[in-house]
Amino acid sequence: MHLPSRMCYRKNKSEKPKAEGNGSERATGNPENVLRRFEQPRKKGEKGGEKGGLALKDAGFEFDICYTSVLKRAIRTLWLVLDGIDQMWVPVHRTWRLNERHYGGLTGLNKAETAAKHGEAQVKIWRRSFDIPPPPMGPDHDYYTIISKDRRYADLTEDQLPSCESLKDTIARALPFWNEEIAPQIKQGKRVLIAAHGNSLRGIVKHLEGMSDEAIMELNLPTGIPILYELDKNLKPVKPMQFLGDEETVRKAMEAVAAQGKAKK
Repeated sequence: MHLPSRMCYRKNKSEKPKAEGNGSERATGNPENVLRRFEQPRKKGEKGGEKGGLALKDAGFEFDICYTSVLKRAIRTLWLVLDGIDQMWVPVHRTWRLNERHYGGLTGLNKAETAAKHGEAQVKIWRRSFDIPPPPMGPDHDYYTIISKDRRYADLTEDQLPSCESLKDTIARALPFWNEEIAPQIKQGKRVLIAAHGNSLRGIVKHLEGMSDEAIMELNLPTGIPILYELDKNLKPVKPMQFLGDEETVRKAMEAVAAQGKAKK
């Protein structure tokens, strides 16, 4: 969900529904944002979380287990959604593997500021190219020491805590958690809700859809809109992803995400 984005997964026909979610505009001016993408204003994100919860409630979703990142905005979104569907008691598991992509040396700049400084074309390359990371966050960066010493990441090895990430890198650390932890729960019939972030969720979509590297670069997951997948027994989609919201709201949300890397006039 954006605040983080959400996506929903449901097995085919009589099998139980699962839902997944994604996250938000400012590029990390705050050490909380490590491995996340550019932030959007908190109030706007909370509004999206509330609307997403309402959409899930209207669709009659119930959940058995939830997953989210260790970043505040995803956690907060999950709270809003669970509150909206009156299921705050459902167990929640948090993992750094669902965190947003690490934007390295761009941390602290929002998308418009970065576009104005480096150009929209370069920003799109950094944000949307599959295997080209932004400049790394060096030891002289304002947040380098704070992030590297953050106790949320105390158990990570030096190789696991990156200085920057491409989409390819983000997918490489998110997919093992999907394959080893989330997918087995879905296969057991558990109804799963995931509140995560744009790029970690794009990785899961790429995996489910078998999308090419080029296609996933152009995918914009709409802010605050739950996305439903109907899956077969092998967790393959039997129909295209479905957005839980009216067509106009979904269109505007996707356009807003696509416009985030453009410089302000």
